[in-house]
Amino acid sequence: MPENLFDLRGKVALVTGGSTGLGFGMAEGLARAGADVIIWGRREERNREATSALQKHGGRVSSRAVDVSNEQAVVDGFNAAVAEFGRVDCVVVNAGTASMAPFVDMDGETWHGLLNTNLHGAFFTCREAGRHMKARAEQGDAGGSIIINCSLSVFTGVPGISHYAAAKGGLNSMSKTMAVELGAHDIRVNVICPGLIPTDLGEVADQSPLVQMTLARTPIKKVGRPEDLQGIVVYLASDLSRYHSGDTITLDGGMMAQCF
Repeated sequence: MPENLFDLRGKVALVTGGSTGLGFGMAEGLARAGADVIIWGRREERNREATSALQKHGGRVSSRAVDVSNEQAVVDGFNAAVAEFGRVDCVVVNAGTASMAPFVDMDGETWHGLLNTNLHGAFFTCREAGRHMKARAEQGDAGGSIIINCSLSVFTGVPGISHYAAAKGGLNSMSKTMAVELGAHDIRVNVICPGLIPTDLGEVADQSPLVQMTLARTPIKKVGRPEDLQGIVVYLASDLSRYHSGDTITLDGGMMAQCF
């Protein structure tokens, strides 16, 4: 029988914003590969629904209502995860929100409101993950993977989302420092940048102008789906990626490779 090189049995993965959309898609991929999964989301009902759906894959699944913009909630949530599962091997930093406003019309409340979740909440999550994995390494149990979900706004200008782009660009830059500081403990830090993938966060119909414009610019003539993120997340969570760190990976049907 062929060896399953991406077997995640025995590993524990935490996914923020994991009850819906891209987060649930990634959490499902990790569960399908055998990982025990912890999902964080702000809505208890959605968490319960996601937990029930993930349990069919056979591993342990837990959820917790966590607003990542609340620093103490992140600290408490991570401590609870370690207390329940004994360890966390992989953290997928995905929780976020979205809104739109022209740059010159954007007010401070809109700017800071988004950054509180998408940038500061991600920092709190990464910091707690790094602290836990570093402490394990100092006790002789080195290793871990931190995966940050960004977007193509890291590379290109998109009208109306300067605050969103600032958060994602900041996380991409932060990930490089994290990879350098934490690499001595075999902790890997990578960023994934999906293209257009319709979710609850920004639902778009398959025939909408945005989808049609994306298809016209994308070599692979399909719109992404949350499950399309499963392969890259399982790889980055697995031991096969043990020498892969500090990278920013696009998953966009080839859009960024096309000049016009």
